Amino acid sequence: MTARSFGPVIVVHGGAGKAATDVVEARRAGVRAAVMNGWQTLTAGGSAVEAVEQAVKMLEDDPAFNAGRGACLNRDGEIELDASIMDGRDLAAGAIGAVKRIVNPVTLARAVMEAGGPILLVGEGAQQFAAAVGIQECAAEALVTERQRARWTALRQECAESVGTVGAVALDRAGHLAAATSTGGLPLKAPGRVGDSALIGCGTYADDQLGAAGCTGDGEAIIKLTLAKTALEFLREGEEPMEAARRAVRELTARTGAEVGIILLDRYGRIGVARNTAQMACAWIREGNIDPEIFD
Repeated sequence: MTARSFGPVIVVHGGAGKAATDVVEARRAGVRAAVMNGWQTLTAGGSAVEAVEQAVKMLEDDPAFNAGRGACLNRDGEIELDASIMDGRDLAAGAIGAVKRIVNPVTLARAVMEAGGPILLVGEGAQQFAAAVGIQECAAEALVTERQRARWTALRQECAESVGTVGAVALDRAGHLAAATSTGGLPLKAPGRVGDSALIGCGTYADDQLGAAGCTGDGEAIIKLTLAKTALEFLREGEEPMEAARRAVRELTARTGAEVGIILLDRYGRIGVARNTAQMACAWIREGNIDPEIFD
């Protein structure tokens, strides 16, 4: 029996982990706004790539999330950002790592993808590319929130709250899939550290023949199992999307004990979501049910 396509679908997440009580509602509101933004792009005839970029940009602009403005600070008290995006039509992908002073890293990742050269640019090379394509830098302090500065100071003494990545996966009216991910990384991370969010197949993957997936959580563990691609291979084996997501998280938990979450779509637009963390704010919209479904 052939699965039926559900038409346009978009799913977003705001990161796996335990959020402070004062930001839980802010994140629920944030994923709702982001999924609505991506859905509007899809219903206006936009592509899946455009939809995931627009959704993730909204999360990057929201200081409640660990991406763009509001990202966590590294060991030196600076913000370094990772992001990636992938187009399931032709496996085109773009990613950036350890960039500074860029308001919307996902847009820079898309520019890398569309340039058609290297897939991953990091550090100063990524900054130079941004300037070459007209993506302006902002002041470093423009990305730092009072909350994250206070958190950095506290975490230097004792780690407490855990926050993750943001991301989106979408299926457009033409049946094409895309995924995008963005993050500030780990609190107090070593300068120059790049996690799974910038690595295609680890934090992000999209293939029209399989599905689209986005991951969040312990980046080093996600890298070890190339989690996004692994989850999609479970779809190839015939797993239903929800079970594929759960199986991927179970396997990573068994092998590493790390905390992670994943969102995915199969090529028919069926949704899979799983986590082994206390929370993972998510929202989705699909054709025939345009009121966002939101859950933690």
